[in-house]
This record gives sequence, structure tokens and C-alpha cells, in this order.
Amino acid sequence: MIVNRVFQSLLIVALILMIPAAALAEGVPVFEFATPLFGLAAAPDGSLLVADSGAGVVELRKGAGQLIFDLPGVVDIAPFGRGFMLALTGGGEGDTAGRLFKISKGRKQEVANLMAYEASANPDGGEIDSNPFDVAALKGGKALVADAGGNDLLIVGPKGKVDWVATLPSQLASTEHAKNLVGCPTENPDLAFICGLPEMMPAEAVATSVAVGPDGAYYVGELTGFPSPQGLSRVWRIEPGTLHAQCGTSPACRVVADGFTSIVDLAFGPKGKLYVVEFDEAGFIAAELGSFYGLPGLTQGGTVNLCDLAASSCSEFASDLPLPIAVAVDRKGNVFAAINSLIPGQAQVIPLP
Repeated sequence: MIVNRVFQSLLIVALILMIPAAALAEGVPVFEFATPLFGLAAAPDGSLLVADSGAGVVELRKGAGQLIFDLPGVVDIAPFGRGFMLALTGGGEGDTAGRLFKISKGRKQEVANLMAYEASANPDGGEIDSNPFDVAALKGGKALVADAGGNDLLIVGPKGKVDWVATLPSQLASTEHAKNLVGCPTENPDLAFICGLPEMMPAEAVATSVAVGPDGAYYVGELTGFPSPQGLSRVWRIEPGTLHAQCGTSPACRVVADGFTSIVDLAFGPKGKLYVVEFDEAGFIAAELGSFYGLPGLTQGGTVNLCDLAASSCSEFASDLPLPIAVAVDRKGNVFAAINSLIPGQAQVIPLP
């Protein structure tokens, strides 16, 4: 059955999907990633850092790429100085799963066990499920973590104390899109349950991204879980310093952009504009149906959008991207994206126009 465990689902998709690679533009080094890729960040020294979950942290410089830190399971990185970064691992099994690390001078130090926090606190009150997916550095050695399993935003202090900032609410979603993709009624017994779904059902928020805005506020993007509806993914703005807010009812948390499908990353540019990455315009379910159930050709390509939040407007910045998972903007305003992010031998980091 299709589930909301984003990290585990995408790993399986990576083993099966084969999508033509886009041409790599001049100036970004060719590097064969182990895959899947998840996080992408611009470092202060001008390099790009890639969270290659199959291997660890990869550094890309003009003309060369190299693995600089061995950390399988890494899903995001957040540099906060030259040679210093936070590294986040996703949910799963093993001694390094669901952890936040600080990396400096080639060594890693565990800061917090986020899976243990979910098990003890369970901020949203639902099923205990932790799948850390995105991290942003704050001043004073603090960090924000978007937990896709917990449907929440966490804050981690410099000494590893974890607390929850906000939980994201589920929303009623139409099942029509999922049924159309399956082709209901279907002769596939494994997919008959989709055809039997009610017209509307709750869809979990699935927090996949966090970015700190120029106003100091916390911005969180949601994937929107099964049945993976189109156009229901939102960007939330949370007041800085907030704790224990239930988005949807708390005045400290409000939607500032909506109408997206399967948001997987957010990043602010130097002029305060927000880049929003949609994994695929047909929703993540289109990729899952192709990989798990042999229904290829359902994906429509992903999009990077550029939003002017002050004007409440968003427009497409780059479209028809194959499996984009992350975006980064350097100090010069150059924009980069990780595409074909799940496919061994085809994953790339490319500049966007």
C-alpha cells in the first residue's frame, strides 16, 4: 500500500525508474553520485554541497567533485561557516539514522537523536513516525528540522535539546487524481483499494522543507501525503521564536503560498525571493505507481517556482525537470538544482537559467 514515508518510498523508486538525463551545463562538474540525492546547499566558499544518501556529503567545485564525508543516509546539509556544517540523516535503521550531526575538520559529532524525540514527545499526537528530511541553521548554534514522518518542525539547541516549533495539519483531499492515474476501475488487484476510496479523505501534511527567511521567520513546505492530490501543497510562515504552535489554528503560523503539488524543497535567494521545488506536477504518487505497480509514463516533470511573498505571487522559474529534489542559491544569485535525483548514473546538479 502507498505510504507517506517519503525517504523509504523514494529509495525504492530510485531502483526502478529510468528517466532520460538532462544535459549538464558547463561549469558544474560531472560526478557519479551513489544516489539517491536529497539536499543541496551553497557553501560560503563558493562550492556546492550535496547530500548523497548512498554515500555521504559531496562537494562540487568548478571542474571537480569529491566525497568529503562518509555518511550514508544523509538527507540534508546546512553549512554555517567555512568547513563547518550540520548534516541530517533520514529515518530508518542503524546507529546514524534519524540524527542531526555537526561536521567540522573532517569529524562528525552527534547533536541530537530526532527519532528518539519523536518516540517520547510525538508532537502531532498521531502515529509515532520520524523521518527527518530537511535542516536549516539558525544563529547561536541552533537548527530547525522538518520531520516528514512527524508532520512537524523541530528546533535543536546547540547542546542537543530538542523541542517542537509547530505541527502541520492534515487536510481533506480528493481521491479523484489517484483514481484517474490508476485508471479506475482497474483489473490490478493490488490497486483495487484506490478505486474503493471515498471521494474525499484526510491527507497528511508531510513536512519536507524548511528555510529561514530574510525576516527571520521560519518557512515550511509540505509534500501533502496520500492520496497525493494536485494543488494542495502549501508554504507556511511561522513567527521566529515560536514554540508549540498548531498550524491551522495558531496565529503564529499561516499559509503564505499555496496551489503547489508535492513540495520537496525551499530556498531563499539574495533578494528575498523564495524558490519552491515541486517534485512532479502529477504528484509523488505518479512516480510510486510507476515503480511499485508497473504503471510508467504517469509523471509530468517537476517545477522550480519563484515566489515574491510580499506581492503574494509565484511564477514558474524552471519547468519540465526530471525528478528535481532540491534547489540552492549562491551569494551571486546563481540557482542550482539536483535533478534525476533518485537514479544511479543519472543524478546531476545543474544550473538553472
